[in-house]
Amino acid sequence: HPASETQRRIYEDEQEAFENSYVNVIQTDELYRNVVFTGLNPGEGYGRLRVVNGSETLSVRDVVIFRNIPNDLTHVAGIITEIPQTPLSHVNLKAMQNNTPNAYIRDASSHPDIAPFLGENVYYRVDRDGFEIRAATDEEVDTWFEAIRPSQPQTPVRNLSITEIRPLSQIRFGSSNAFGAKAANVAELRRVIPRNAPDGYAIPFYFYDEFMKFNGLYDQARDMMEQPLFQNSPLFRDALLRRFQDTIEDSPLPAWMTEDVNRLRASWRRNVTLRLRSSTNNEDLEGFNGAGLYSSYTHGLDEGPLEKSVKQVWASLWNYRAFEEREFWRIDHFSAAMGVLVHPNYTDEQANGVGVTTNIFDPAWDGHYVNVQVGENLVTNPEAGTTPEEYLIAQLFGGSDEIQYIRFSNLLPRGETILTRSQALDLKVKMDLIHSHFRTLYQPSNWSSWAMEVEFKITEGGALLIKQARPWVF
Repeated sequence: HPASETQRRIYEDEQEAFENSYVNVIQTDELYRNVVFTGLNPGEGYGRLRVVNGSETLSVRDVVIFRNIPNDLTHVAGIITEIPQTPLSHVNLKAMQNNTPNAYIRDASSHPDIAPFLGENVYYRVDRDGFEIRAATDEEVDTWFEAIRPSQPQTPVRNLSITEIRPLSQIRFGSSNAFGAKAANVAELRRVIPRNAPDGYAIPFYFYDEFMKFNGLYDQARDMMEQPLFQNSPLFRDALLRRFQDTIEDSPLPAWMTEDVNRLRASWRRNVTLRLRSSTNNEDLEGFNGAGLYSSYTHGLDEGPLEKSVKQVWASLWNYRAFEEREFWRIDHFSAAMGVLVHPNYTDEQANGVGVTTNIFDPAWDGHYVNVQVGENLVTNPEAGTTPEEYLIAQLFGGSDEIQYIRFSNLLPRGETILTRSQALDLKVKMDLIHSHFRTLYQPSNWSSWAMEVEFKITEGGALLIKQARPWVF
């Protein structure tokens, strides 16, 4: 199996000799073609076994079979997908964060060991070699749920003393309690790799808090949450939260805030499309990355005032999946706060991907693990039927950097790679810099196992852009 660059070159140079020999060569795509099970996050859980086709309302007491990879996911008791996943999909990152068993099982909904339990309470266990599903009682489900949920409430810190929109050049790592971890980390990226990180501004938590108070929205949220149906029915809770999000988006900004947001828009030329990204005090943290909880928006040139998209980002703090996640972890909803990271939007990228500054398969072997896909087909939320390129890159035996391919993208002709060797090496250098910079900032207790996760693009012009960095949850 020629997995690394060197092995592939040797095979290609000596292909005729291999074909005429007794050595049976297995290509990477052939190796993975007949995989019917992959245990991505080992663990166990209890809940009602359900098959989901679309946007059904889910709860923490559901073990879910997804026919396709969901674009977003609330907290659930167990995950099974009938479409292959990668370790860096948002689904698996959420599973790792919440210690949720997660596996790819081909044709799971009709599997003879699974189908008889559909609609029933089950015990679900995943390890690297297989899975187990059996019937469970209501008492087992209740006992498990109470055992895994935190016993004490949590109150995230929000600093409301910063009252103005600031450029990223004036935001530091320690400002995350005022702007959110995403904005603060992108500001730090600008310091360590200035040519490869987006530049822009961040709107602090103060704006969100003043907007909510100005419109009496905190009181409306409390009234909503006190309703018995809201507390007891996930379906009703979802519906009321959607209505509350609409209320947020329809509410006016104070006059002074409108002026500040309009001045922010005037910082760019009128023909520049902007990207507005969620940045809260309860995501991108050590042990809790909150991947996929909140929403970001592109503000088109024909969408009118920028405040429209600002309010959409704020409203996403109250979406169902985010509310359920905070509720499970007993995080105070009224201490949660939303900042907004604003920078130019990037379109028509050549590739997008996610990387981790460690070898996730064997941490004892130094290296970086990367997933990358063609164009705008997201690695974190892949389209049905697509497989990204996966590889490890490291120095083997003190020599030059070697790329070891685990899987190739099925959107390219066989044998082609998405990133050139030069691009892969450039990404590795930037990931090394990011790892060293943030390790000094976070001061982890275990330096050897700590790592950073980055999201990146190869822009239309072929440049590397690191758009996000956060601690790796493992």
